[in-house]
Amino acid sequence: MSQLLAKRLAALVATLFATSLIVFLVMAVLPGDPAQIILGIGAQEDTLAALRHELGLDRPLIEQYLLWVGGLLTGDLGESYTYSRPVSELIGQRVLVSLPLAVFAILLSTAIAIPAGVVAAAKHNKAADIGVSALAQIGIAIPNFWFAMLLILFFAVTLGWFPAGGFAGWDEGVLPALRSLLLPAVALALPQAAILTRVTRSAVLEVLGEDHVRTARAKGLTRGAALRRHAVRNALIPVVTIMGLQFSFLLAGTIVIENVFYLPGLGRLLFQAIAQRDLIVVQSLVVLLAGAVVIVNFVVDLTYLVIDPRLRKAVHG
Repeated sequence: MSQLLAKRLAALVATLFATSLIVFLVMAVLPGDPAQIILGIGAQEDTLAALRHELGLDRPLIEQYLLWVGGLLTGDLGESYTYSRPVSELIGQRVLVSLPLAVFAILLSTAIAIPAGVVAAAKHNKAADIGVSALAQIGIAIPNFWFAMLLILFFAVTLGWFPAGGFAGWDEGVLPALRSLLLPAVALALPQAAILTRVTRSAVLEVLGEDHVRTARAKGLTRGAALRRHAVRNALIPVVTIMGLQFSFLLAGTIVIENVFYLPGLGRLLFQAIAQRDLIVVQSLVVLLAGAVVIVNFVVDLTYLVIDPRLRKAVHG
C-alpha cells in the first residue's frame, strides 16, 4: 500500500512540475505586453521599461520561472498586475464561490444520475429504460450555457424566484448564498447527470450479466435483491471514475457558467486575467486548478481500494 501511495505521489509531483513549466512557457510566448496593458497605448518607453523592471518582466525567463515556482512552494503567489493585490488573496476569495458551486453541482448530478441509471438498468428495454435513455441523450446534447439562459429566462425573469446573476455572499447567510448558486448548479449538474446516468446504466447492466449474479439468481435471489446486494456496489468503480472527472471539470471548467450568471468565482477571475494579460494570476490559477484535478484523481484511485476488495488484495500481494 505504501509503495502504491509513493508512486501516486511521485506522479502527482511530476505532473504538477510539467504543468507549471508548460503554462509558464505558453504564457511567455503569447503576444501582448502586461506593462503596455496596464499603462495604456500612450505610455512612454522609459515608463514602460521601469514598470517591466518593477514587475520582473525584464529578467531572464529561467529566473522568472524559478522565482515563480519558489513562490508557489512557499505560498507566495505574487501580486496581481491588474488588481495590485496578492494573488493568493484573490484566489482565496473566489474559491469560496467556485468550490461550493462545484460541490453543489456534483451532489445534484449524483442524486439524479445514480438512481436514474439503476432504474434504467433494472427495467432494461422497458418504458422506464427508454425514457431515461432519451432524457439522458437530450441532456448530453444541450449546451450548458444555453440551458443556463433558459433557466434565467424562466425562473429569474418570468417567475422571479431566483436572482438572474450575481452572488449574495456568505456574509448574508447560507440560504441567500445557496439561492444564488442554485440555478448555476442546476445548469452545470444536468448535463453531467446525463453522462453519469448512461455510465451507471451500462455498468449495472454489465454486472447483472456476470456469473456471480447469475449464480445468485439461480440460488433463488430475486432480481431486486441481486441488484441491491451485488450489481450496484460492483458497478461503482466506473461510476466513481466519471464522478471524479466531473468534479474536476466542475471545479476547473466553470468559466462559461460563471460569466453567464456573473459569479465572482475562479472561472471568471481566469477569464478576466487572460483578457487583461495578468500573467501571474493566469499562471498561478492554472497550476492550482491542475493540482486540484490531480488530487481529485488521486482520491479516486484510493476510493477504488475501498469499493473493490479485489484491488486491496492485489495491492497487498
